[in-house]
Amino acid sequence: MDRILIKDLLVRCIVGINDDERREKQDVLINIAVSADMRPAGLSDRFEDAVDYRSMKKKVIAGVEGSRFFLIEALAERIAQICLEDPKVQEVTVGVEKPAALRFARSVGVEITRGR
Repeated sequence: MDRILIKDLLVRCIVGINDDERREKQDVLINIAVSADMRPAGLSDRFEDAVDYRSMKKKVIAGVEGSRFFLIEALAERIAQICLEDPKVQEVTVGVEKPAALRFARSVGVEITRGR
């Protein structure tokens, strides 16, 4: 299956269980790999046959910025749901990282894969 990659999307949101995490927005780093058949778009060169990843990115940003999840697992699940709203998308892998969330670590994150 063909894949569209959205790499290192940096968004700010409320996520976490500690009091300071519930008050202040913090950075999350998002990576998305969307699996879809890109042959129709590749052969026709028509936007209508392609996955609109720009629109998908805007929906993800809106969904993340307005969220208030306790767990990055739940945030990743919501992002996957947003991506699967496009009927052309067969599967999505979502990675969500919180930079500097763990002392001595650059980041901590999760990666999930969801399909139809």
